[in-house]
Amino acid sequence: MPTTVRTAATIGIDAYPVHVEVDTDRQLPSFTVVGLPDSAVRESKERVMAAVRNAGFNWPRRRVTVNLAPAAVRKAGSAFDLAIAVGVLAASGQIRGERLADFVLLGELSLSGSVRPLRGLLPIAVSLRDQGDYGMIVPRDNAREAALADGPVVYGIATLSEAVELVEGGVRIPPHTVDPAALLAAEAGGGLDFAEVCGQEFAKRALEVAAAGGHNILLVGPPGSGKTMLAQGMPSILPDMSLEEALATTKIHSVAGSLPASAGLVSTRPFRAPHHTISAAGLVGGGPFPRPGEVSLAHHGVLFLDELPEFKTHVIEALRQPLEANSVTIARAQLTLSFPARFMLIAAMNPCPCGNLTDPRQACICSPQAVHRYRSRVSGPLLDRIDIHVQVPGATYAELSDRASTTSSTDVRARVNRCRLRQLQRFGDAAETFCNAHMDARHIHRHCLLRDAAATILEAAMDKLALSGRAMHRILKVARTIADLGGSDAIEATHVSEAVQYRSLERAL
Repeated sequence: MPTTVRTAATIGIDAYPVHVEVDTDRQLPSFTVVGLPDSAVRESKERVMAAVRNAGFNWPRRRVTVNLAPAAVRKAGSAFDLAIAVGVLAASGQIRGERLADFVLLGELSLSGSVRPLRGLLPIAVSLRDQGDYGMIVPRDNAREAALADGPVVYGIATLSEAVELVEGGVRIPPHTVDPAALLAAEAGGGLDFAEVCGQEFAKRALEVAAAGGHNILLVGPPGSGKTMLAQGMPSILPDMSLEEALATTKIHSVAGSLPASAGLVSTRPFRAPHHTISAAGLVGGGPFPRPGEVSLAHHGVLFLDELPEFKTHVIEALRQPLEANSVTIARAQLTLSFPARFMLIAAMNPCPCGNLTDPRQACICSPQAVHRYRSRVSGPLLDRIDIHVQVPGATYAELSDRASTTSSTDVRARVNRCRLRQLQRFGDAAETFCNAHMDARHIHRHCLLRDAAATILEAAMDKLALSGRAMHRILKVARTIADLGGSDAIEATHVSEAVQYRSLERAL
């Protein structure tokens, strides 16, 4: 009679149950794993055999057949090692298997019989909340992560022997518990403090507006003007993460394997800054078996693209769909996966190849043709999707030496938090709308009503700058955020005027 052990696997950022069926019969000794295993699963035979022996058990001198059901779904990774080992021990009669149905086992085995940590435990734990009353036996280093789901009872083990004793009821390992709210409150802020950035008050104001409304922003200026430093200060003024946002972000980092074993929860907003040599698959996700890219790893955080024109054209153009849909859909012959990608884009670029075009202190050596080619690497449709364009001039000595006018990130963050709270109260009926940048046309028509003077200014800006309909909606969203920062329910002419200033670079570029 085959023995069945429960386990699970991830596909994208979702999970599905897997049943490990183990059968032994009196034929020549062999070990076969079926059920569409990849190379890592096939190699588990050697790991499992060595781990069983080194843990003090005997490997059965029989033919051992392991089936990973459902057999039609590809199985990848080393998470099935523990379930296979326990199934073999139960099928060969070395342990009692009456309680196997009460547990879901996950873990990679070393040759010595110890259990190593895995990636993707949080999505599995979340999926088990509604699938019955199971206990989870997981590597000790992953216990905190799995316990965040507040679903199944989680037991962290270090060796195969501990897992066997737990299944048989011979050892009482206390369940692992965690307080997600306490983990979330343990870390706050992060990033460079705005007080360390001298001058550039206009750019700081633009970044405050962007953080308050979740808007994308483009910084344009000569080398050394502080564009990168300003972007690095953005995490210090972003609003506090909610528990819902933290769990959604943690799931992605868990699947990608970028979650530190001791962290458990991503409690600060991600700040991803990929190099300009990144591929399209690395940026938006992909591969033969699709995995999340940088845009998904920046979910509920910031994606910083420094030297934007230096990225390959097809790479930055791949951002169009994620910026609009807040998700990435990757289609392959056998499956289609979607990864969430609700991030704030911060891009930085020079005004020309040499960088000195807008610097009054240094002469530009670029020809008009070279400037045009450089700027045309950033397409108009992509610029349309960036809410705020800011000119960052070179700082003077007086600005760099004046520390009196600097504003700390703590003060800015307090204003941003108040503004975000105002938006959450406004969008209480729309669970997927967290800030003004996420508004669709329905919300814009409802919440972005203009006074007569404000409408006149917007109409003049549309005609003079030849802005698209999408650009007009971006202006309305930014104006709504500026009004919220000022505590105003109505969008006044001053709010629209400031929002239009943040689009003035569009036609120049």
